[in-house]
Amino acid sequence: MPIYEYRSTGNGCEYCRDRLEVIQKISDPPLRGCPRCKAPVEKIPSKFRACIIETPDEVMETEEKLRGYEHEGMWSHAAELADKTGLEERAREDYKKAGYNM
Repeated sequence: MPIYEYRSTGNGCEYCRDRLEVIQKISDPPLRGCPRCKAPVEKIPSKFRACIIETPDEVMETEEKLRGYEHEGMWSHAAELADKTGLEERAREDYKKAGYNM
């Protein structure tokens, strides 16, 4: 469900004076008053924030090697590589698939 932002149109409480967020269905009618103080509120445009995460080439190469080892059933090779690169949980899973008791 989307999160909508509202702000008091008058003298609202601390909760609604700046901005308050409400999770609502798209079909729900907009709020008329603050849930806490009942002061009139208006819906305001939300600030859209995006995050772009770039993955270094070395990480991608390691991931490709791991997938290749796992695809070929070379579990111990995959486990060793995962272990060296700090992917402990993945290493544990691959060691188990290779037949080691972890």
